[in-house]
Formats: sequence, structure tokens, C-alpha cells
Amino acid sequence: MLFDLTHDHDGERLSGVHGGVSFGATAVMLHGAGTSSTERLLPLVREFVARDCRGIAFDFSGHGESTGKLSKLSLRRRFEQAVSVIDAYAGADGPLVLVGFSMSGQTVADLVRHYGDRVMSLGLCAPAVYAAEAWDVPFEDGSGRFSEIIRQPDSWRAAPALQVLGAYEGRAVLAVPGTDTVIPTAVTDAVQDALAAHAQYTRFDLPDAQHQLGTWFRDHDADRRQFVETVLGGLDDHVWSATHAWVAE
Repeated sequence: MLFDLTHDHDGERLSGVHGGVSFGATAVMLHGAGTSSTERLLPLVREFVARDCRGIAFDFSGHGESTGKLSKLSLRRRFEQAVSVIDAYAGADGPLVLVGFSMSGQTVADLVRHYGDRVMSLGLCAPAVYAAEAWDVPFEDGSGRFSEIIRQPDSWRAAPALQVLGAYEGRAVLAVPGTDTVIPTAVTDAVQDALAAHAQYTRFDLPDAQHQLGTWFRDHDADRRQFVETVLGGLDDHVWSATHAWVAE
């Protein structure tokens, strides 16, 4: 069962859902940019909760039911909002499972850097990564400095997120749609190479899907179940031992 989440942060009210067991791993769903919101991720949250996880999903400011203006949001503020919600609803310890869509691929990497060994598994769904100089720049209306930075050819190649993902040693699943007109293939390949370096990596192909994988998982039960099983499965003894240690504490 999911309950409404209302969380005040930095003068804005963030809306979402939470539910599930009060112990064990917490699975956090992070939606993408544009018109994305938590609404399309609710079946995915329930899928994790059904597998004995605590589940959390929320709308970033300017999205869905949250207050604030999208034009004032930035990658930094997305990260800070996610940390604030996680700390409030997942506590100061305990293992984390982070699932990010599109722009939230960057946010997941930022959270991996912040939470370190607490992160036991990642699910990256058609993820994006960005140049360092874009991190603190407001999104504005699509014609400002942020858009200028990310539209520079190959600006993402030196993205700090790739270094973070390249050093990550936990479970990692990369969900790749058959057709993606938003994320260049070169970005997907770079994320894959980074994850393959040290993580327990699995590529999860969805040949008939397009970029909006949150919508795809909402509408395709079998793929949604298999994705969640893949994100939670295949963990080696070291990761499970770490999980059990968090629970014991």
C-alpha cells in the first residue's frame, strides 16, 4: 500500500508517495524531465514494495503535484531535493536502490557519489549525463544557458557522472529502448562502458520501446516485473552481506 508523501524543502512543497516495509532496502524512483512525474511510476513503486522493499517516488519541483517553477529547477536542485526526501523517508542509514529515468540518470550518479556504499543497486532507464558546467545552471525555458551547454557537441563526454558510474561496484541495470530519439547512442554506450568497468552490470533491452520508459513499464506488466527482478537479483554475497548488516544495525 502506498501513502501520500508531502515534504517541504527550500521553500517548496514536494509531493509523492511512499510505502512498504520499515526495514531493509529502500527503492527510490526518480522521473525524467519535461512533463514527467511520479504518476507514471506508481506501478513500478508497487512492484518494488511487493518484493519487500520500502518504496519512494516524488515529483521534482515544477513537476506533477509539487510546487515551484520548472524554469528555476537545476541538476543541483534535483539532487538536493532527492537527498532531502531520501533522508526524511529512508532514514540516515540502510541500503538504497536508485532507479532513474532520462535526466535522472545524472541525479542517480550524484546520489551514488553522495551516499557511497549505501547504494546497493541501480536501475538506469535511457539515462542522460551532463557536462560539469551544466550542474548548477537553471533550466529556464529551453533557450538559456543550460540548453546552450548541453547542446554543445560532445559536451557530455567529460561528465563527472561517468566517472562516478565507472567507480561504482554494486548491482547496475541499464534499460535501453529499441528507439531513442532523445538520448544519443554514444551517451548510452558511454554509460554502459562506465558500468561495465566495476559494477555487477546487466543490460536490459526493450526492443519495442521508445525513450519514455516510465510509460512503457507502466503499461507492460511483464517487462516491469522482469526489470525489478533484474535490479534486485544477481547480487553477490558481498552485497547481500552489506544489506544484511544495514538491516541488523
